[in-house]
Amino acid sequence: MFTLQPPLLSPGDRIAVVSPATEVNPDYIDGAVGFLESEGFRPFVAPHAKGPAAGSYAASDSGRLADLTDAWSDPSVRAILCARGGYGCCRLIGRIPLGLIADNPKWLIGFSDISILHALSLKAGVMSLHAPMARHLTLLPSDHYCTRAMMRILTDGLPVEYIAPAHPLNRTGQAEGMLAGGNLAVINGLAATPFDPLDCDEPLILFIEDISEAIYAVERMLIRLRLAGRLDSIKGLLVGHFTEYRPDRNHPDMETMISRLLGDVPFPVAFGFPAGHTDDNLPLPLGAAATLTVTDEETSLVLS
Repeated sequence: MFTLQPPLLSPGDRIAVVSPATEVNPDYIDGAVGFLESEGFRPFVAPHAKGPAAGSYAASDSGRLADLTDAWSDPSVRAILCARGGYGCCRLIGRIPLGLIADNPKWLIGFSDISILHALSLKAGVMSLHAPMARHLTLLPSDHYCTRAMMRILTDGLPVEYIAPAHPLNRTGQAEGMLAGGNLAVINGLAATPFDPLDCDEPLILFIEDISEAIYAVERMLIRLRLAGRLDSIKGLLVGHFTEYRPDRNHPDMETMISRLLGDVPFPVAFGFPAGHTDDNLPLPLGAAATLTVTDEETSLVLS
């Protein structure tokens, strides 16, 4: 295990619902609270999770920061569910001490802009969960396979294995390393900073996904990461969903561009993994030990 797995959740545990980035539909927060209650937990809405909004942010920087630090420091809080991503976590990350997270390990749950907080947790040596948030928990049935997979990790822990269908662009092989990554724009933005999730001495299985990014923009991000040496420790690549973009004159789709850019890489690559900005968003424990096996028939990801 590369990082510390937070304590597992039990019925009656308190879960904080926070909004560290963009303003959130309060109905989604209420829906997430209802879901968590139905699972036997005691969720509570952090004081600034529903605002008042500050521009596009869910609340002021100080309010959002206080909600996060209070949740991390409160020993009765066993997990932190982020209600939404969007944008705004980068305004907070430099003001959250790594020691606060390391001394109070608990599950941080979310994706999208929450990838910034995942990078922070990784630097603190604590595993976190790239997983569905409030909208998913409100609008989708409670027995959705991604929801159930998330609850299994939170209550039963690791190991877990996922099997995904083969993709025509896959590169076969097997690799082991620490699972890292998340939203590609966030990873690119953190490169060469103290919170760079790819700046480590461990072999990595890199996971990437994104939304509303043009093909050329994703290509530029990947080229920058390669030129900066941030892909040197990659032993395997897991390509999740890239959504809400259009084909361009150079590439028919995002996956083709990524495949062409990779060239003849010496590691396995799995395209079409069900995680990202869609309903099919399997929970990924970032910081976990990962074994990625890509064959002509399927992709297997074992996390422990």
